[in-house]
Amino acid sequence: MLKLVFRRVLVLIPMVLAVALCSFFLVRLAPGDYFTELSTNPQISEETISALRQQYLPDRPWYEQFAGWMARVLRGDFGYSFACNCQVSTLILERVLNTTVLALASLLLGLLIALPLGVLVAGHRCLWLDRALSFVTSLSLSLPSFLVALLAVLLAAKTGWFPIGGVHSLDYEKYSAARKLSDFLHHLILPATVLAVRQIPAYIRQTRVSMIEALSQDYILTARAKGLSDRSVNFKHAIRNAAGPLISMFGNSVGSLLSGAFVVEVIMSWPGLGSLAVSSLLSRDLNVLVACLIYAALLLALGNLLGDLLLAAADPRIRRPHQT
Repeated sequence: MLKLVFRRVLVLIPMVLAVALCSFFLVRLAPGDYFTELSTNPQISEETISALRQQYLPDRPWYEQFAGWMARVLRGDFGYSFACNCQVSTLILERVLNTTVLALASLLLGLLIALPLGVLVAGHRCLWLDRALSFVTSLSLSLPSFLVALLAVLLAAKTGWFPIGGVHSLDYEKYSAARKLSDFLHHLILPATVLAVRQIPAYIRQTRVSMIEALSQDYILTARAKGLSDRSVNFKHAIRNAAGPLISMFGNSVGSLLSGAFVVEVIMSWPGLGSLAVSSLLSRDLNVLVACLIYAALLLALGNLLGDLLLAAADPRIRRPHQT
């Protein structure tokens, strides 16, 4: 297992470095910057803006700028946020945590709904249930994430059942520990559900296909011949062998989770990486924008690594690829 982790990490390092390099160049090639926006403020003199440019954007060759910037990044220093007047590292850590919690909550919710439904459809092979579920999943996949998020915001505004935006209430600090957790979950449930809507159909379909294939194996027929119940056969035997494709799908779905999370964060005012990236882009706060891109790449890489490790734990052949 350690050798597998080492090999995967060796692959991830150049990928993250490539993302950092591309982010560095793309952001700096884009027209305008924070100081251009600042120059539109009549209360700030040209001399002040020129002094700030000399302080934070020295006129050096690009390779020297990148080397110095990368050295600071490796120390965890992403520079200074001019728009928020604070260090980027301080600003972004909480946002990374919020995005991670949102993605994990939506993934857990999606699996809790998709796995039982997929096993149910595959185990009973009921035609009308199969068709009904196929229609619902097709409809769900056809709905864009931003439309589902807008409908969720409309539902919250019309009914008042859910808060709109934020991760906690205004008087959050006065709550007890249990009330704080309840308040956070109350804010989390709607954006997590919106993000899970795009994941559930794919997991249902993959679970159904994997379970149908597993249930056709000889050991399942033997288990049923011994008198085991359908529930025991489905959830104790077949699903173990059907887990491999689902775990592989988990690694592939991390990217869609992050991209979907960015859309949901912006529309539903969830303070995560997505909303921070958009606000920093609009304000030309380039240090924050690059940090958001790098952290998103890291989350994607770590998600894929976790998927590989789970697959290796479920299938020993992955850990010993040289053996047949």
